[in-house]
Amino acid sequence: MVREELGETEADRLRSENAALRARVEALEKTLADRSDGRAPGAADDAAAPRLLNGAAPRGLDGAAPRGAQNGAAPEAGGDAAPDWLPTAVPAVIHWRPDGTVTRWNDAAERVFGWSASEAIGRRLAELVAADPVSAQAVRAFDFDRLESRFATTTSEARSKQGHALVCRWSYAVLRDERGETSEIAATVDDTSDRRRREQTVHGRYQMLLQLVDNALSSVFIKDVAGRYVFANRAHAQAMQRHVIEIIGRDELEASTLDPGIAEMLVAKEREVIAGGKVMQFEEVVPVDGVHHHFFTVKFPIHDERGEPIGLGGIVTEITTLRRAEAERGALQEEIIAAQQAALRELSTPLIPLADRVVAMPLVGAIDGARAELIMETLLAGISSQSAHTAILDITGVRAVDTLVANALTRTARAAQLLGTRVVLTGVRPEVAQTLVTLGVDLAGITTLSTLQSGIAYALRHAGR
Repeated sequence: MVREELGETEADRLRSENAALRARVEALEKTLADRSDGRAPGAADDAAAPRLLNGAAPRGLDGAAPRGAQNGAAPEAGGDAAPDWLPTAVPAVIHWRPDGTVTRWNDAAERVFGWSASEAIGRRLAELVAADPVSAQAVRAFDFDRLESRFATTTSEARSKQGHALVCRWSYAVLRDERGETSEIAATVDDTSDRRRREQTVHGRYQMLLQLVDNALSSVFIKDVAGRYVFANRAHAQAMQRHVIEIIGRDELEASTLDPGIAEMLVAKEREVIAGGKVMQFEEVVPVDGVHHHFFTVKFPIHDERGEPIGLGGIVTEITTLRRAEAERGALQEEIIAAQQAALRELSTPLIPLADRVVAMPLVGAIDGARAELIMETLLAGISSQSAHTAILDITGVRAVDTLVANALTRTARAAQLLGTRVVLTGVRPEVAQTLVTLGVDLAGITTLSTLQSGIAYALRHAGR
């Protein structure tokens, strides 16, 4: 009997806990739903229909209403389109010509203003949104090159297709043709009517950009005009061996682990950037723990809307590994070039033993001063090593014989004669002989023959003498 009473008591307790858990789950689901459609938790529900955005049913990125929403049912979970309050959602994008004719209107613009692309393109922007956000004067003032990807911003009242009043922020750029004439005004548009939604969007985009720069391998930072850090990404903090929060509010001398002299050099460069008002790109070599590290640095002034400098930004990428690889590659290339030059020298001045104590050197191509010296060195070394009594210099393949070539040949022959070697010059064509005579080259003591074959026969005949 006691056991039965205890069992009923336990069952009652479990039923009570289950009821409390169900109530808690329902409350959490309601809060999640409220946050998903942009309402503050606890706001009144419109149970009869899905939430309307500017009088239109919520749509996905493809412009279609979420699955199940067409018939008044709640949208299905797990759809492909990201909710439009997410920072990664595609923003509303609108392009229009200087006369106001719309040329581009994406799905997100339909969600904001209610007009579909087919309804909007070809009509005047002012007819669609009851606003002309970018004046002709603002268009003329936007004087930036297209590749700079600059934006200007303006805020204006607008109206949706259903007549709802909006406050929109337009981030626009003026696109120009090859002649510099305005071809289109292009803008992304944010509905800033809902303060909470606006704050949520700004915060979400800030977090998205923070993740972007925090996952960059380069150091990224921003300083105020006094040189104090106001932002640094994870890579920069790691390079300084500090937590990011330890850097914020400090200047380079306070935050850096570098030698004070190096830190002051970096600060001086930053002052130069702010004073000059221009982007500077340069390579720095900074000693860290006794080792030289190479960095490619981009530093640029940050301006306010009036163009006044309010700070400095920096992006620093370490390229030490790249520079070391380039140095190693350069050294290897030098070795290869040296080996190739040695091989070419051997090929350009080949010394061929023809018989006992008879050598020949056939010359091909042009002969300059450096090659002339090489010819002499190679021939004299060969004569000495072979104990040659006859050396044949064949110039059949020499392109042209001028004063330089003639002097080189005679100097080589004279040097060989000093070693007791007879020099035979072969390949002397009629035009070469005429050139030698015209130049007044002294060939005394040098035997000249027309062909290499006759030179070899001559050398062999005199081999026994």
